[in-house]
Amino acid sequence: MEENRLITPTLTIDDFEAEGGLRPKTLQEYIGQGVAKEKIAIFIEAAKKRKETLDHVLLYGPPGLGKTTLANIIANELGVNIRITSGPAIEKQGDLAAILTNLNDGDVLFVDEIHRLNRSVEEVLYPAMEDFALDIIIGKGPSARSIRLDLPKFTMIGATTRAGMLTAPLRDRFGVICRLDYYTNDELFQIIDRSAKILKIETAQEGAIEISRRSRGTPRIANRLLKRVRDFAEVRGDGRIDRDTADRALRMLEIDHMGLDEIDKKMLLAIIRKFGGGPVGLDTLAASIGEDSGTIEDVYEPYLLQQGFIMRTPRGRVATNLAYNHLRIRKDKEQQPTLLDGFE
Repeated sequence: MEENRLITPTLTIDDFEAEGGLRPKTLQEYIGQGVAKEKIAIFIEAAKKRKETLDHVLLYGPPGLGKTTLANIIANELGVNIRITSGPAIEKQGDLAAILTNLNDGDVLFVDEIHRLNRSVEEVLYPAMEDFALDIIIGKGPSARSIRLDLPKFTMIGATTRAGMLTAPLRDRFGVICRLDYYTNDELFQIIDRSAKILKIETAQEGAIEISRRSRGTPRIANRLLKRVRDFAEVRGDGRIDRDTADRALRMLEIDHMGLDEIDKKMLLAIIRKFGGGPVGLDTLAASIGEDSGTIEDVYEPYLLQQGFIMRTPRGRVATNLAYNHLRIRKDKEQQPTLLDGFE
């Protein structure tokens, strides 16, 4: 279900080609994330003045907010090469050793989903990040011996959607830690306006505003919706995206004025109708709508929590008054939770 969801913040196959041409190349072009951008700009400038490598950087926050883009910008601003990999791709210590020994002095190593690194690989990473050295054990048993290889000085950039899953020793080795937050509608409007110009899509200001309102605070979703609305405008309109065209296209795509789709509403309706508004445990909720609990926690919930549609409580998830109002459901003050609510 998640793979076919138009407003999923995770990267899909269709995004690869589109995002490559839309990603900004410099901090000046990068829209939003003012606090993180300012910190990174200062640290990059300081490192360049001292002719040192930039401290290791940790970027965390929900998917689709620009962590990979920011990593590429950092490498570009430093004038160095970037090597991109991901936590699950580094299966053995030898894989990490091969990557590290092929870096040049000052290069950037970007590890996406760093919270999914194998623990044995992580142990090798500690001296590499701290001392720029690699400890390798040769042989087995009594004849085994350890040798230390010096590595070029490099900058590690880790990206994660779940910073809480990082081990303390790994987190402590990052000198620069930046959280990326959801974008405002105004920032998304600027991103859509910029993307429309790059893609040569004729877009009225009101049309771009309408798309930004429904993009769930996420640039990746904004760019994806822009492409889908363009298709609608070319087939059902005159090719120009105005407010009416954007509204009709997004209604057809079942995305309402708050950016909620049918899966969001299905989850909210399950909490309200099946469990009396909550509280309901995560696993129980997942089973009731036929979804994986990890997908609910990582993909569906963050936006609903941020917008105030649900709350997390010690006993489980609860639908708020905003959810009732949005779905136009009258809240019964006498309604009590079912006996199963809150139990796993």
